[in-house]
Amino acid sequence: MNRYQISLARRREELVARSAAQRSALIGGLTPLATKAAAVDRIVGTLRRYSVVAGVIAGVATLLGSRQLLEAGSRLLHLYLLVRRR
Repeated sequence: MNRYQISLARRREELVARSAAQRSALIGGLTPLATKAAAVDRIVGTLRRYSVVAGVIAGVATLLGSRQLLEAGSRLLHLYLLVRRR
């Protein structure tokens, strides 16, 4: 191999290494976003499966208002956690 080919091979190795480092940095930065997107996807899938329940909850939220709904949800969560312990 001549000097030019050796120089090109070295340059290629440097570019491949830099590309791998950039790819790792991008993947590391996108991991939190991917986990949030997966959570949203699970919620949407559940809402699609149980669309009637989602509609009832939306209707109750409209009638009661968000504040009362949050208070009731908080109470139900506490009750659920209390029952779950036993």
